[in-house]
Amino acid sequence: MRVYVASSWRNDRQPGVVAALRHAGHEVYDFRNPAPGDEGFHWSEIDRLWELWGPEEFVAGLPHPIAQQGLAKNLAAMEWAEAFVLVNPGGRSSHLEAGWAIGAGKPLLILLDKGEPELMYGLASHLHTSIWEVVKRLEEYR
Repeated sequence: MRVYVASSWRNDRQPGVVAALRHAGHEVYDFRNPAPGDEGFHWSEIDRLWELWGPEEFVAGLPHPIAQQGLAKNLAAMEWAEAFVLVNPGGRSSHLEAGWAIGAGKPLLILLDKGEPELMYGLASHLHTSIWEVVKRLEEYR
């Protein structure tokens, strides 16, 4: 299957999930490495001091061509995907991607962590506690 893995740049579990899904024979979109030689979108490409931005700077930075190219790349991958895996702990973008997947009628599998319970996770197709459960469930969709 074509799988979009949604997570956070700060999540150290994400690379292992991508590797496990690929090992299981899936085509996986990895936002950290979307294509050979492409290390994904980074706000620092727009401004090295982006972490000091307030809301006004963020609003001004979002239409920047580099940000728009990153958004277009991720959105194209989301449309390409047949299923989504949200790897927690996730960030704001990954949760928006998960919501988009639900709205698009695509299966959303959430790989849980030790974080707080979340009521809206009841909208997901399946909740899992291990990558092996995710791999098994994707086989059922295949």
